[in-house]
Amino acid sequence: MEAVTLTVEMMVVLGILAFTVFLFVSEVVRVDLAAVLVMVLIGVLSYMPGLENLADINHLFSGFSSNAVISIIAVMIIGAGLDRTGIMNKVAAWILQIGGTSEKRIVPIISGTVGFISSFMQNVGAAALFLPVVSRISARTGLPLSRLLMPMGFTAILGGTMTMVGSSPMILLNDLIAGANEDLAPDERIKAFGLFAPMPIGLALITSGILYFVIFGRWVLPSRSKGEDATTGQTMGEYLKSTYGLKADLVEVDVPAGNILLGHKIDDIMNAHHLYIIGAKHGRDKELNPSTTKSIQTPCRLAILGRHKVIKEICDIYDINVLPRLDEFAEDFATTKAGVAEIVVRPGASIIGKTPSELRFRLTYGMSLLAIHRGEETMSLVETAERKPVVLGAQKLQAGDTLVVHTPWEMLSLMKSNRDFVVITTDFPEEDLRPRKMGWALLFFLVALGLILFSDLRLSLALLVGAVGMIATRVLSMDEAYRAVSWNTVFLLASLIPLGLAVQHTGTADWIAHQVLSLLNGWPIWALQVGVAVLATGFTLVMSNVGATVLLVPLAISIAREAGGDPAIFALTVAISTSNSFLIPTHQVNALLMAPAGYRVADFLRSGGIMTVIFLVVSQGVMALFY
Repeated sequence: MEAVTLTVEMMVVLGILAFTVFLFVSEVVRVDLAAVLVMVLIGVLSYMPGLENLADINHLFSGFSSNAVISIIAVMIIGAGLDRTGIMNKVAAWILQIGGTSEKRIVPIISGTVGFISSFMQNVGAAALFLPVVSRISARTGLPLSRLLMPMGFTAILGGTMTMVGSSPMILLNDLIAGANEDLAPDERIKAFGLFAPMPIGLALITSGILYFVIFGRWVLPSRSKGEDATTGQTMGEYLKSTYGLKADLVEVDVPAGNILLGHKIDDIMNAHHLYIIGAKHGRDKELNPSTTKSIQTPCRLAILGRHKVIKEICDIYDINVLPRLDEFAEDFATTKAGVAEIVVRPGASIIGKTPSELRFRLTYGMSLLAIHRGEETMSLVETAERKPVVLGAQKLQAGDTLVVHTPWEMLSLMKSNRDFVVITTDFPEEDLRPRKMGWALLFFLVALGLILFSDLRLSLALLVGAVGMIATRVLSMDEAYRAVSWNTVFLLASLIPLGLAVQHTGTADWIAHQVLSLLNGWPIWALQVGVAVLATGFTLVMSNVGATVLLVPLAISIAREAGGDPAIFALTVAISTSNSFLIPTHQVNALLMAPAGYRVADFLRSGGIMTVIFLVVSQGVMALFY
């Protein structure tokens, strides 16, 4: 192999690479800001004499229109459309029906499903489509989103190694082999790989990834809960306690047939025991915020808000079973569907001087009144060390009263148009499901998927067909489509593209490859193959996997021919190993999941470091056995 001379431009690029890694690892600034800083730095340095090849100034921002970034934007919109019609709710319910609420059962089901799907479509597309599903499952089970998204994302990346259409490097591989064959004698030419040629490797990698998280997940996955109340960034109980001094937990209880509570009014039970009954299910009839004048029927399930200790004592008295977690009401009272909010009585409102009982507050507004804050005083049913419980239904409302309510978000949205109140809680999910649009959403999702699998249409264009179709048929409005896009993810990926181009165009990648490969000279064939795999892994962390594949496949073929190895296997090693991108969030899938789960770079270093080693061992072991 011809030697490559280190130039000033290459040294500058190496310095920028080191600076980028430092920003990512130290987290002195947000990762998306770090990426933007690096892009701007490359642009400014390109104006200096002798560094003109760092970036084409006219195309410095072309990453924002790249195939990968546009594909991610489109797939986020498609995912939002499927979620808005309730399709993702059904998928989440199916997974919960099979997996229950156990992390060790849910993780394999989600990961296995996404791994299979990503073997036939781009892995970032599979991850983006399942993001709302996993969010729903997290809300229903109480499992932190951070413990579910990383296994899903990692297996989405692993699934791309199972077929020749599962990832961009696999798609490129046969084209690169065809290009290499042009310079080879007819008897030395490399055969192209069939669609399912890498399946043994992909299956082994997906299986090992799932086992890794099932066995070691409790130690390597962060437990960073994202299930917070929309009002304050705190959980509901924390918010009530810190703001109003109310200690309240949401508990579901099972009332057996013929229980002593049969026939008692909800209002009487609430006032007698200083708690709130905010949900009741008898047979198939379920009511959220049931009328306080309604009588309890048995057997039934009740959702009770109050001090857990008090609820437990009362349940012991009435022989009622306290469930360990929400069951029947898990979806209804998930933080994505309901929570604590505050509304203020307007001056001159028609309700001034009337009591909540006279207004039939729950029946009229579809929400439960938890407290009334008036001046410096807070009145509530829940007894505290500072104040006695107050029967809220008997309090005459005054102008300026802040009413603390537990409400479904859809009812709070409706309250905005009520002239008697001012809704002061603004940060809550205002979404309405559109099941009538489910057919359109499914149609355009299948159209996009069909174009990806069975046409030569560019990936971004195929996905945009589906996204624009959903907007045109009003599955989503244009504003909702804008809100569906995670713009920090877009800026992270688009801003890193100039760095990858600088590594390639200045010859830095070629220099690094030759330096590493020269160290492997004279090694046995299996060690050379492992060295190529490690090199491809390193390259894909600092540049696009497509760029790493294009650069390293010809070099790997040359090494194999000189050492007497199989060029096809060496080329496949590169294409497989460029998916080994778990250490830092530079892969599109990792970047996509970082914000929703609240991941930090340190989380990827811890979990991804072990996964990187497992990937290398499993992929090379399977290749040695089957190829």
